[in-house]
Amino acid sequence: MEHTYQYSWIIPFITLPIPMVIGGGLLLFPTATKKFRRMLSFLSVFLLSIVMLFAINLLLQQINRHSIYQSVWSWTINNDFSLEFGFLIDPLTSIMLILITTVGMMVLIYSDNYMSHDKGYLRFFAYMSFFNSSMVGLVSSSNLIQIYFFWELVGMCSYLLIGFWFTRPVVGNACQKAFITNRVGDFGFLLGILGLYWITGSLEFRDLFEIVKNLIHNNTVDLLFVTLCSLLLFSGAIAKSAQFPLHIWLPDAMEGPTPISALIHAATMVAAGVFLVARLLPLFRVIPYIMNFIALIGLVTVLLGATLALAQKDIKKGLAYSTMSQLGYMILALGMGSARSSLFHLITHAYSKALLFLGSGSIIHSMEAIVGYSPHKSQNMGLMGGLTKHVPITKIYFLLGTLSLSGIPPFASFWSKDEILSDSWLYSPIFAIIACYTAGLTAFYMFRIYLLTFEGHLNIHFQDYSGKKSSSFYSISLWGKGGSRLIKKTNSFLTFLKINTNKRASFFLKKTYRADLNVRKSSSTFHISYLNNIFFPYPQEANNTMLVPMLVLASFTLFIGFIGSPFNQEEEGLDILSKLLIPSLYFLDQNSKESTDCYQFLTNATFSVSIAFFGIFIASFLYKPVYSSLQNLDFLNLTVKKGFRKILRDKIIYLIYDWSYNRGYIDALYAKSLTSGLRRLAEFTHFFDKQVIDRIINGLGFSSFFLGEGIKYLGGGRISSYLLFYLFSIFIFLFLVVPFYLNFESNTM
Repeated sequence: MEHTYQYSWIIPFITLPIPMVIGGGLLLFPTATKKFRRMLSFLSVFLLSIVMLFAINLLLQQINRHSIYQSVWSWTINNDFSLEFGFLIDPLTSIMLILITTVGMMVLIYSDNYMSHDKGYLRFFAYMSFFNSSMVGLVSSSNLIQIYFFWELVGMCSYLLIGFWFTRPVVGNACQKAFITNRVGDFGFLLGILGLYWITGSLEFRDLFEIVKNLIHNNTVDLLFVTLCSLLLFSGAIAKSAQFPLHIWLPDAMEGPTPISALIHAATMVAAGVFLVARLLPLFRVIPYIMNFIALIGLVTVLLGATLALAQKDIKKGLAYSTMSQLGYMILALGMGSARSSLFHLITHAYSKALLFLGSGSIIHSMEAIVGYSPHKSQNMGLMGGLTKHVPITKIYFLLGTLSLSGIPPFASFWSKDEILSDSWLYSPIFAIIACYTAGLTAFYMFRIYLLTFEGHLNIHFQDYSGKKSSSFYSISLWGKGGSRLIKKTNSFLTFLKINTNKRASFFLKKTYRADLNVRKSSSTFHISYLNNIFFPYPQEANNTMLVPMLVLASFTLFIGFIGSPFNQEEEGLDILSKLLIPSLYFLDQNSKESTDCYQFLTNATFSVSIAFFGIFIASFLYKPVYSSLQNLDFLNLTVKKGFRKILRDKIIYLIYDWSYNRGYIDALYAKSLTSGLRRLAEFTHFFDKQVIDRIINGLGFSSFFLGEGIKYLGGGRISSYLLFYLFSIFIFLFLVVPFYLNFESNTM
């Protein structure tokens, strides 16, 4: 065991040669390097698999021997200052290493096919390998300054990967938004680190926790300053894990390639904020009100993320807001002191959400066969539907992930989310009600995404004779006649088809043209005779290179939840996850988990599952194609009066829809208050510098010029004139200044 631990410091450097080789090769020998691109991608997967084997070995040793290993060496020594780097292996590190390596390897395998068409294939794998190295270094760091070093490297890799397709302006804006938003949190994180070092003189976790605890206990430190430093540390987690109010970067980050969303923005980088709070939990516990503030931020994020996911049209942005909400559950659990349930949900959510993002990537690939390469169309759920017959395997995997996120047993996220909901009732009934309500919203918006994508009929992408593209889509709308608000008659081809938005037909047309989806042959195209014999490809299922990683993640989604299941308890009354957390010095208050009473568990599970099924029922009622006739028969006609129906549709439903679709108006608020405010401040500063500062300086220059010009005429070169001017000055001084001075002195005496 010691032999393995002693050489575990090399883990972060195992995958580091890949970005070095690819970067150097593309710089010096680009043509030759591109010829070996498949070999280099295989090598990146192989090296990451070695890291995974190391991580599995360390995890097994953690479970069997209950030990913690820390290795520290000095990097810089100057008088009393010593900067140390080290490697810490404890249960938290082991859990994160397993997540990073397993999900990372599946995403790399998946990316081999997903990115095979892209000219930046090698650059993509270089960025990914560098990110994996940075993330492994972050979770295995033994002190705050080392975490901050890798924290910034992870942010840099995220910036590069979000802006991978940097030629598109929207992508450039997205990566800049992510970079600037994270800089706000990271600057606060750095200030918090410096403040704590000033107080304690140490950055090592064990020493830091003990010193702060003793200082507070002995009342020898300013509690307000310690609280401020802790809040600044937490600001780094707020930005990295997309918590309110620094969450605005995450949905825009979906402009990057889909494998990036699966790895960075679902399972690893966004989980770094949760990891940081869990690592610093002993510090936060001893400071008053910090834990309550963390729980409040998590609760607000839980509800906000769920409401913003309700009306998103982009499938990846819907999943992004879902990620934001689930990360809020983890932060909420940490704020309540339930570190075990937070880490449990971190594990289950990582595999389930990675599966969903990879499934969305398969869907996007299939849609690109119809609409061409256009993110605004291939990711738009309004243009999807009826994909069940074309991508049946992807549908099964996506459904498994959807059921897991919705909290349906026996899938992974059910066990962890149910535990968080149970803990919330013990913490605060108000928090519990909001958390349970959000669980129902989660089931609703996840099945909304599923139904809009896979059920119904395929929404055909038309092309007119001039080559201009348009989309006539079949949308199951819950707004009744409001569907006309979502359609703009601005396209000449739509005018050619004589759209009548007042008549609520499936395609909003007087005459419906729909391909016969039951007549599907082995050919991958279908023929529409009234569109000048243009052939369109059908969506196609992904190949095995993309399906196998999804299969592995689906297996995790099915079975990983049982590691924390109350039915998996051993003689000590502990499940595998609780047993793993026993040796950690940072979870002493959380790992003594008692045996769960079977009746209590079934009661809690019945309540949470009922909420989930209610959300699924509402989503099915509004979006499942079997109810599509409700578009023509307003479903409220049967039960309520017309006046109330109009208020419900025009006031409540539209209000919720506008709130969700417009991101809660938070981006607009930031644009008005921050972006516009900073621009006005910059314009005022420019005006003040140009019109005030410059004019003062220029005025001094001009005045000295004119003064010099006037004085030069006094210098005629005649000594008698100089003597006369000198005597005149003395006369003024003697008869005017001296009497005034003598009078002043006499008055003061």
